[in-house]
Amino acid sequence: MTARFPVPKLAPGAAAKLVSRRAGPETQRALGFPGELVADWETAAISAMREVVAERGGLRLFLDACMKCGACTDKCHYFLGTGDPKNMPVARQDLFRDVYRRYHTLSGRLVPWLVGAKKLTPDMLEDWYAYFHQCSQCRRCAVYCPVGIDTAEFAMAAREVMDRIGIGQHYTNDVVEKAARLGNNLGMPGPALADTLAGLEEDLLEETGAAVRLPLDDRGADLLLVTPSADFFAEPHVDGLIGYAKVFHQAGLRWTLSTHASEAANFALFMGSREHMAALARRIVEAARELGVSRIVFGECGHAWRVGHNHLEALAGPLDFLSRGRVEHVVEVTDELIRRAALALDPAANDHRRVTYHDSCNIARASRLGDVPGGQFLVPRRVLRAVCNHYVEMARNTTREATFCCGAGGGLLADDLIELRTRGAAPRMEAFRAAEVTHLAAMCAICKSQLARVFPEYGFDRDQVISVHHLVGDAIVLGARS
Repeated sequence: MTARFPVPKLAPGAAAKLVSRRAGPETQRALGFPGELVADWETAAISAMREVVAERGGLRLFLDACMKCGACTDKCHYFLGTGDPKNMPVARQDLFRDVYRRYHTLSGRLVPWLVGAKKLTPDMLEDWYAYFHQCSQCRRCAVYCPVGIDTAEFAMAAREVMDRIGIGQHYTNDVVEKAARLGNNLGMPGPALADTLAGLEEDLLEETGAAVRLPLDDRGADLLLVTPSADFFAEPHVDGLIGYAKVFHQAGLRWTLSTHASEAANFALFMGSREHMAALARRIVEAARELGVSRIVFGECGHAWRVGHNHLEALAGPLDFLSRGRVEHVVEVTDELIRRAALALDPAANDHRRVTYHDSCNIARASRLGDVPGGQFLVPRRVLRAVCNHYVEMARNTTREATFCCGAGGGLLADDLIELRTRGAAPRMEAFRAAEVTHLAAMCAICKSQLARVFPEYGFDRDQVISVHHLVGDAIVLGARS
């Protein structure tokens, strides 16, 4: 069955108030903000626009390349979910493009009415905040644009400009502050993490009879796992962590987690702040060097992998101590072990499930896996087919490079955005329903959190969302190769 996504009836302004205004003063100050708009904010924003555009070569091209052809109109899940015309990718681009033209082009300064150039007024700034925080940076529009314009570049540039003048989103800034102070997004101190891991080890021993370890700060380890902190206790994430541990245990890999870097996610990406991105990235490299490992492996998190794969070395210094020359994703590790027959698997353990796979935007369109073109699509599916006898693909126009966002990427996983998140998930929900399966597998922490939250809104059970490594862990026959 092919999923269809009719263009909604236009509802101008319907989404204007779905995003809360800005971060609270306490969170802002903790990140070095003044807690309010900086003095002479308009001048500061105009200057920041020039600098941001100068630093982003692609954005400079995108400012003038749009033909207003409309190919992107029905590709944004937020537009499909809200009907608000300002959520059309081209309209969101124009919020930035029109202001840039007013201050940084000759025609915009001389004949602004002729080229649609507009001033950065308080009302325009409100629209910037609302609609650039309704872009999850999924890049689906860029796949369909005939000239490859990426609206995510506009969203990231606009957020960076707002970041410089003191405007931030509360949820994202709060998460970054906790990670910078304590090493993870949850604000979990080291002793609490150690107790949590010890409890999981006891549960595993009782359940399986195998002494599967979840080591912390093991200086003799070869492999450092950095994973989303949600994996330590939250459903449906924690079963993924247990799956990693079973894989490493059976393969005989000596691995560890780190108190100092107990978070793979880097929400500073969603702020547009390179400074804070680098600070969080350095924690990972510092932990790896301190523990003396030769491998860094990222757990199931889409944007964490995007930052790790694309930017970690640039942000945090050389990775010349890694034996493989780069960081790795846990699904790559598992895939390699399966292909080497290093894991004993019984896919019949998952026969009560009929499974499909949700491609995370940040893996599908912003990074890669493995050493072959298209590995970001091939590798997870190869693993799923190895551990599930009943694997089903969703319609092709909703998977791989055409995948729909879960509806909460780009730092929008906040409780106060649940109406926006629910609407934004509509295309993915329709595709899942059409696949006629029991479970949706994902390997992104944001996707799993979002989908589990909105599934009940569409008549599904939250337990139908499952980690890829939950399926792997259930299929592993412990003791067969231990």
